[in-house]
Amino acid sequence: MTVYNLYHPPNPSDAAMTLDTAEPIDALIARCLQREQTAYAALYERYTQGLYRLCYSLVLNRQDAEDVAQESFVYAFKNLHHFDAAKASFKTWLYTIAVSRCRNTYRRKRPMLLDFSQLFGLEMRDTETLNPEQAVSRRAAQDAVEAALVQLSPTLREAVVLRYGHALTYREIAEVMHCPQKTAESRVRLAHDRLRSLLTPVGRGLLEELFSF
Repeated sequence: MTVYNLYHPPNPSDAAMTLDTAEPIDALIARCLQREQTAYAALYERYTQGLYRLCYSLVLNRQDAEDVAQESFVYAFKNLHHFDAAKASFKTWLYTIAVSRCRNTYRRKRPMLLDFSQLFGLEMRDTETLNPEQAVSRRAAQDAVEAALVQLSPTLREAVVLRYGHALTYREIAEVMHCPQKTAESRVRLAHDRLRSLLTPVGRGLLEELFSF
């Protein structure tokens, strides 16, 4: 295995050719520990989209999100021998790494140029299918949700994104955020209530349309 491939995530186009989605994660990790290039590529491809969306939803800047996701994979690959499946799933372990690095970017003041489709990992209906009035209303609702998410504290944003954007259980959220499960539940509830209080009925309706919020 080359140093470049060991310490840098594989190219996504290369990973796509080697991905075996049927391979159990424990078997994939075992092959990574044997430094098999195809295993590294497959592991990267399996989690790259979700990890990027998580980072983007927390740091709210595309470049920062790309940087943090890259750094998280580099760290995970270098420290894969420390991963303990008895303590957490690989996804939870990887997300813990990413959230920690996202927190280090919160002090940066880059412009927040948001991409709504990346928030919570939402897939939006094509506005071209809407009439002009509906399209304007949908855009206004998206703007409202974006503005509300920006106003959440980093801690509350982490909690609600992990819960609604990545379907983590409260136990998994607690592991990622290094807090008791009850605290994780409380943070999700507070974030939920805060978002609803910040949104107009149109904005709340959009969240309810996309998932039970």
